Amino acid sequence: MRIISVIFMLVGFTWIYSCSSEKVAERVYQTKNVVVIVIDGPRYTESWGQSGRPNVRYMDSVLAPSGCTHSYFYNQGETWTTNGHTALTTGEYQAINNTGGEYPKNPGIFQHYIKKHPEEKDLVWLITSKDKLEVLSDCKDSKWKGKFIASTDCGINGLGTGYRHDSITFQRVMYALEVRKPKVLFINFREPDFSGHKGDWNAYIRGIQQTDSMVHEIWKYIEHDPAYKGKTTMFVTNDHGRHSNGVSDGYISHGCTCEGCKRIHLWSFGPDFKQGVLLNQPAELIDVNTTIGELLQLHTLKSNGRVLTELFN
Repeated sequence: MRIISVIFMLVGFTWIYSCSSEKVAERVYQTKNVVVIVIDGPRYTESWGQSGRPNVRYMDSVLAPSGCTHSYFYNQGETWTTNGHTALTTGEYQAINNTGGEYPKNPGIFQHYIKKHPEEKDLVWLITSKDKLEVLSDCKDSKWKGKFIASTDCGINGLGTGYRHDSITFQRVMYALEVRKPKVLFINFREPDFSGHKGDWNAYIRGIQQTDSMVHEIWKYIEHDPAYKGKTTMFVTNDHGRHSNGVSDGYISHGCTCEGCKRIHLWSFGPDFKQGVLLNQPAELIDVNTTIGELLQLHTLKSNGRVLTELFN
């Protein structure tokens, strides 16, 4: 009996060890770098949802065949700029001050990645046209506050200095890709939100078209640079839409729960993803965070989203 008991104990310990080993084992993906581009505030009806898609022609004819497009993608939190970006970086919808006067409650992708890879601290970058988005580099959690901070290039000269033109941000992004070679890069373009708030319809439409072109140029560079080609995943989305036609202020503003404000878009490209696929599964902003966590094996992320398994090969 004693011999049989010992055998059962050994088998049990072996099974427990095997399970725990599987739990900590990391999946191996081809993705080694992640780029997230946020086009600030286009309404779905003037971007992917428009007949013929004239304002996103690069996305439609060049980029979409290279990746996946979610046609039912939503911001299910508050539809403001800082709130949408916080959902992307932390995986949690938060009622956060939209002026840049408050840090997210929890750490985002940048801090989790730098904690895991401290030797790559200088390869994590936040480059944004809107200065207020510099708050995404830190958080209020006392265990993380002031630690594992990404390199930032936001607005004219950092938090509180004002917005800058997207052409400048584009130049800074291209310089970072060519010289700094970031492994995690998060980008914000202020258009078309900036022109929408000014009530300039023509500039709003040009803003969508111009950001579409800049996204195309960034992807072209990634696809030809040996440091990135075949090992970089890029997500392109927006933080919110704009009021639906018929809602007060129409395209000029946003911030409510109407379809126009909540319905956005997501394009996903990468070596681990399918190509040329239009996806009808409902998805939302926080899912991007969870999916990045899966690709980069950031097991400490506290995201409330789901891994977008439908993207993967």
